[in-house]
Amino acid sequence: MLYIGVDLGTSAVKLLLMNGDGKIQKIVSREYTICFPHPGWSEQNPGDWFKETMEGLKELLSGQDRSKVAGISFGGQMHGLVILDEEDQVIRPAILWNDGRTYEECDYLNHMVGKEKLSEYTANISFTGFTAPKILWVRNKEPENFARIRKIMLPKDYIAYRLTGVHCTDVSDASGMLLFDVKNRCWSKEMLKICGIQEEQLAKIHESYEVVGTVLPEIAAELEIPVTVKVAAGAGDNAAAAVGTGTVGDGMCNLSLGTSGTVFISSKQFGVDRNNALHAFAHADGYYHLMGCMLSAASCNKWWMDEILGTKEYETEQNTIEELGENHVYFLPYLMGERSPHNDPNARGTFIGMTMDTTRADMTQAVLEGVAFALRDSFEVAKSLGIQAERTRICGGGARSLLWRQIIANVMNIKVDMIESEEGPALGAAMLAAVACGEYRNVKEAAEKLVKVVDTIEPDPKIAAKYEERYRRFQKIYPACKSLFEVIK
Repeated sequence: MLYIGVDLGTSAVKLLLMNGDGKIQKIVSREYTICFPHPGWSEQNPGDWFKETMEGLKELLSGQDRSKVAGISFGGQMHGLVILDEEDQVIRPAILWNDGRTYEECDYLNHMVGKEKLSEYTANISFTGFTAPKILWVRNKEPENFARIRKIMLPKDYIAYRLTGVHCTDVSDASGMLLFDVKNRCWSKEMLKICGIQEEQLAKIHESYEVVGTVLPEIAAELEIPVTVKVAAGAGDNAAAAVGTGTVGDGMCNLSLGTSGTVFISSKQFGVDRNNALHAFAHADGYYHLMGCMLSAASCNKWWMDEILGTKEYETEQNTIEELGENHVYFLPYLMGERSPHNDPNARGTFIGMTMDTTRADMTQAVLEGVAFALRDSFEVAKSLGIQAERTRICGGGARSLLWRQIIANVMNIKVDMIESEEGPALGAAMLAAVACGEYRNVKEAAEKLVKVVDTIEPDPKIAAKYEERYRRFQKIYPACKSLFEVIK
């Protein structure tokens, strides 16, 4: 049988077709636009997601035996706010995960409601990207739209609704809304009251591998697939990527170098760090995970290459970098503000340490190292909880860079594993669809059978020691600049 994974990303939807043995038959990607109506704002039209998903599905299935399609599932950009009226029509453009407009609402939640209460209700505190402060923003700034809300949805769940007619979500994606009681895997009545919404306005919650419905007859007809095709709830992009890299069960670690960057650690036990520096979310495997998320990761390198250097020759630029652990230039990768561990929407990208002998290569290296150092910030929080990972898997566009993997291995001082099929959330989504259809008994079995490590980079003790010293210096830069960021925002 065939299984489809749909990864609804920030800039494009990626669709993957996999057979029951895990072999990838075909991959398709279709782009859509992001709108930035004001500085720090980020929006998209949900209709564009569905249009490009449908066109992508047609392209994906072209030349395939469509009668063998058994299941579809999703990975998707998290936290985005999609609101529907009583006719299930989109009320306004979706407010995305990397939108920073909700700083006033976050201040209200964190300081008036209180971080301790938020952590008690949801296992997390408020970040500008989360969904609950977006709801409060609509209530405060667009009351006429707030009054029209009948359904509140997340991005990938809007696609599931359009395919099935079912309003659904999964535990991993719901965890990032600040409306979800993560420990007990249910909506938080206290948070609903704070946001002024009713539980019936929210979607029904499922585990990521559970079937939420089958494709609508008109969808089946348009795609020429059976009406029996099952649709599974899917997962937030990071949880789906973790499934795709086999980061399930207890004590597994994955680093994602996509537009955003994450440190993802799976656990069978629920846990929250003292300062809520890491997100404590439900995982797609039925258990839990801790996650540190930085808002700009591979996007920092893209910005540096495309906008500043004006080149697409990423590999050529990196080939001029020779010595690791010797660079005197530092870079704070906070181009969109920052989440873990600082939770500071005012933070900005910063170079420091340049001298007259600083080279183009030094600056490029500083960008790669800055992202690695920022990822380690979250890793350090996990270590403070007693989590000792000796290795990590890695995924995302930035992971294709051998140099960047070497930097990360030495900055983190752990082994870094590359897997055979590095397709991130799309592969994880296809695997969830296979589990939902009974191809595998559970997510762990699917991961053990389908995910294979093909390369490992081990840290060099001498280079790791140099990076240890440099990381301690890096840690001092943000506190020194924090008050300046508040002035120049």
